[in-house]
Amino acid sequence: MKNKIESFLEPYKPHYLPNLKLALPVVLSQAGQMVVNLVDTLMVGQLGSTELAAVSFANSIFIVGFVLIIGLSIAVTPLVGKTHGSGNSHKTGFWLKQGIVGVGMFAVAQTILMLLVSLLMPFMGQEPEVVAMAIPFYLVIVSSIFPISIFFVFKQFAEGISNTRIAMVITLAANAINIILNYILIYGKLGAPEMGVMGAGWATFISRILMPLIFIIVFAYLPFFKSYKKVYLSTKVEMKKVWELIKIGFPIGGQMVIEVFAFSMGAIMMGWISKEAMAAHQVVIAIASVTYMMSSGLASAATIKVSTYRGAGDWFNVKASAYAIVHKVIVFMTFTAIAFILARNVLPRIFSDEFEVLLVASQLMVVAGIFQVFDGLQIAWLGILRGLEDVKAPTIITFVTWILMALPISYICAFQFNMGPSGIWVGYLSGLAIASIWLRYRFKGLYKKLIYN
Repeated sequence: MKNKIESFLEPYKPHYLPNLKLALPVVLSQAGQMVVNLVDTLMVGQLGSTELAAVSFANSIFIVGFVLIIGLSIAVTPLVGKTHGSGNSHKTGFWLKQGIVGVGMFAVAQTILMLLVSLLMPFMGQEPEVVAMAIPFYLVIVSSIFPISIFFVFKQFAEGISNTRIAMVITLAANAINIILNYILIYGKLGAPEMGVMGAGWATFISRILMPLIFIIVFAYLPFFKSYKKVYLSTKVEMKKVWELIKIGFPIGGQMVIEVFAFSMGAIMMGWISKEAMAAHQVVIAIASVTYMMSSGLASAATIKVSTYRGAGDWFNVKASAYAIVHKVIVFMTFTAIAFILARNVLPRIFSDEFEVLLVASQLMVVAGIFQVFDGLQIAWLGILRGLEDVKAPTIITFVTWILMALPISYICAFQFNMGPSGIWVGYLSGLAIASIWLRYRFKGLYKKLIYN
């Protein structure tokens, strides 16, 4: 039995540690992005359930547009990784400029559109006091989309050339600034006015302004980027290539938007039940985001490795590195699933001390625990397929499993079968399970097609 296991693992062993080393800075970088929402939830949660529900409502709408920008920027990584793997350093700097222009233009248009969405917020079935607090907070964080989009392009470029540490350091520094500003502005410390929910909004905005500014300075003066900077400055913007990048990035963004939209609709359905249910939903989402970042970081490492091996024409290691990532995701998310279930009455207390919120949250934690493994597998397979520049079919799979399956199941379980808040998460679990299986078969079929063509 032991020999069989060792024989099975043999092709993947060389990839376990290198992939983990590559992924960990990405995990910490992405953790910084998630911790912004986590800290907002934690610190605003001390103000009361109305304030927590307001932040949840605003974030549930904002995140839909926010992840579209992230998805567009992710397209830079496989394009840069492929050229980097083939030894074409000129093309890597070229793709950075196309990314800055393409994603930047899209971010401006998206900011305008998302500001207009605020006009619809009073008509989404939420309690009036929640809406009144949510709208000004939403307007401030929407204003941060353009600067953070520029940061994301630099981040994905650096990751495409296998440098994941710089974005990590900048993100963690900005996150520390966000926490300090949250403390000062939310609670009115050090002579600042007590701004409550709006303090969290302005802290987020300021930290997201600083992130691209720091990366631009690093890119301009760090010797590591010297050759890429020369190409960046000398190359021209080619709208045809900008469009090529957008055609890859838009489906990636679409995948992320679909999933986040499903969670946002879940938050809105929670609001139909009660503001306590919505607050509990936000608490469990915040906890789940901490563990999700490991799978997301590993998925990013998969995109980098798969695209690099693909550029080098090394198809054996394309497959080996992909499955090595999947193995790590299964182990990690199984462990966190057990932790979620065992600590279901403990972890939510970090965010709230209201009995009704904690009662609902403890129930959701059980479903979220089971949900962990499938959530990790889904994002891992998506990252692997992105490394092969396969984005359209996974977007269709994501749409079918989330919009046509998960959301209807959520509604039926919650309101027709009277399962309440837990029913909404049962829908999420169903969609993720189907998606993770479907995406695995997509990779197997595509790999065979590419290797034999």
